Amino acid sequence: MDMIKKTIPHAQLEVSRSAVLNNYRYYRSKLKPGTKMLVVVKANSYGHGATEFARLLEEAGVDYLGVATPLEGIRLRKDGIKLPILVLTTGTESYPEMIEYNLEPGIPTMEALKRFSDEVAAAGRSSYPIHITLDTGMHRLGFVQQELDDLMAFMKMEKNLKVKSLYSHLAAADEYVHDDFTRGQIALFEQMSERLSASFGYRPLRHILNTAGIERFTEFQMDMVRLGLGIYGFSYDDQSALQVTCSFRCPIIQIKHLKPEDGTVGYGRKGLLSKEGNTIATICVGYADGLNRHLGNGKASFEVNGKMAPTIGSICMDMCMIDITGIDAEVGDIVTIFGKNPSAKDLATKIATIPYEIFTAIDSRVKRIMVD
Repeated sequence: MDMIKKTIPHAQLEVSRSAVLNNYRYYRSKLKPGTKMLVVVKANSYGHGATEFARLLEEAGVDYLGVATPLEGIRLRKDGIKLPILVLTTGTESYPEMIEYNLEPGIPTMEALKRFSDEVAAAGRSSYPIHITLDTGMHRLGFVQQELDDLMAFMKMEKNLKVKSLYSHLAAADEYVHDDFTRGQIALFEQMSERLSASFGYRPLRHILNTAGIERFTEFQMDMVRLGLGIYGFSYDDQSALQVTCSFRCPIIQIKHLKPEDGTVGYGRKGLLSKEGNTIATICVGYADGLNRHLGNGKASFEVNGKMAPTIGSICMDMCMIDITGIDAEVGDIVTIFGKNPSAKDLATKIATIPYEIFTAIDSRVKRIMVD
């Protein structure tokens, strides 16, 4: 995605089709031909725009989509997405709607299992696909070993449900220091899933690898993997094969040439002018658009016509100011908040967070468009 000049009226997030497909093909190339791939599109596809992103993945041949909540899955169904959708965090109050829209729940407890079975029966359905969550060390959701006897006993009598997959989540697959723990999680998952499969009399799909797991523990790909941040262009192992999938951009809406005696810029007078004065550009993106307020006052720099311009003053709700002193720029020129340079990871590092938060913070009022 090359620099764009004077083509957009307001802040927008540009998503590259070719980059998404490149990243998908890279991770697919690591798998055996029979291994399925689930791509996680929760949180509005990590801020990229869920429906268009899901549609692109559907066309590319992805096997499953993963969302966090029933509402996310329902929205995809209403927008025409046909792929199987696993709801990773179902709660218990939206089961009738999930059944209506053919969403497949992740089931982490006996209470949830019984409740969902009752709802399936009330809907007149049978052999409804569910996914059993196993806790192998993340300690967030899922059945632990001591609960498997009750689970197996219930499923022996159960006619309404069919276990489509067994899955667990790796807690630290991206951190080499925890590799022994990760291998322990995988071994425990294999033990638990084998025991359950033997009890069921059929073999559900098994999946435990996330993005870091696909890269670093590929030999444990089993029947399916779950690709998250990797599809969006970030690797835990080798960044060279991946492409940036989105760029957050906005235009300059005003330029001011300020003298030293003009004093300060922005709320709280936190933006101090230099002894020589500064050229300041106001851009139409603020914390209501998802630009973290902690990136103000020179903490971050954005790209303007191939050069980096630091923020000056506090970031406002709908705007912020950048110092373009020495940069050839005019009103309407496009500023890249993140993309290739700076990257979302660069901004995340500035405020001690992760790229996930940078992506998912982008507000719904920011237009998403697919390019190339």
